[in-house]
Amino acid sequence: MNQFTNLPEGHPVKVYLEENQLIRGLIASINSINIVENNEEFKEKFARLCLVEKHFARKENQLFPYLEQYGWTSPSQNMWAFHDDIRAIIKQARNLVENGEMQSLMMVLQNLFYNLEHIMQVEEGRLLPNAFQMLQEDDWKEMRDGDEEIGWMFDEAPTPYPPHIKDEYIHPSQDTKKRKLPFSLEGRIDLEQGHMLPEQINWLLKFMPVDITYVDENDIVIFYNRGEDRVFPRSAGIIGREVKFCHPPKSVDQVLLILREFKAGRKDEAEFWITFKGKFIHIRYFAIRDDEGNYKGVIEVSQDVTHIRELEGQQRLLDWE
Repeated sequence: MNQFTNLPEGHPVKVYLEENQLIRGLIASINSINIVENNEEFKEKFARLCLVEKHFARKENQLFPYLEQYGWTSPSQNMWAFHDDIRAIIKQARNLVENGEMQSLMMVLQNLFYNLEHIMQVEEGRLLPNAFQMLQEDDWKEMRDGDEEIGWMFDEAPTPYPPHIKDEYIHPSQDTKKRKLPFSLEGRIDLEQGHMLPEQINWLLKFMPVDITYVDENDIVIFYNRGEDRVFPRSAGIIGREVKFCHPPKSVDQVLLILREFKAGRKDEAEFWITFKGKFIHIRYFAIRDDEGNYKGVIEVSQDVTHIRELEGQQRLLDWE
């Protein structure tokens, strides 16, 4: 831990350690109160402790990928499984809280506290020291944007690392990542998160299990995906056509109303569901806007949700035959 003594504010490792301090403080506080007599205080502290999910999610989606780049895959394969064990205990505790089963809850809480302390010791004794030695300074700096998307356990975001300079703000769509990727960027389109070849984008949209139609800001149809099992038929003749001519007279007024409200900025989404040819169809319209809020069109998304509506209970294992 001595190597972390002089870490600058906001450094991802320092933030992980500060969250561990918060976790230990919450555990001590919960242990010091009567959870029956001080039920509201307990619930407030327990809810804050449950935010450890953000701590885990940052490790899984931020720290672990960087470690994989340097060849250390053990945390992804082993520690992630331990996270899931703790998540299951938290879920069990939540259910007991909701049902008011305090006697059983106290036993589950002690199990939770034991497992949290164990994983914090692994972080502080092995994960973070090794990561600190392994990763480069630029890696830690890059980590901040993704960390911000997931969030922290604190009420307020930690100090930025490195400190943000407003005049030099870089939008997330401008890829500033320096880490080595296992594929070439040549010929790929830079997306807000990721880089794809044109054919990969086409495959993604083709195999997506929903029907998508994109109408631009001038009410012209510019795209639809050609899945095998479209809910509503489409043909190439629709491309370049004004959207009001693509709907039957009985529904065109609603479509035009949606467009007016979207353009005026009064609405951002419209939703319908119908029975069509014996299937239950969910239809949604979403306004598309650029970063300045300017209207850039609308996408219509349709999906056959007949099977989804029939699902019950849980299926956590693969049922291939």
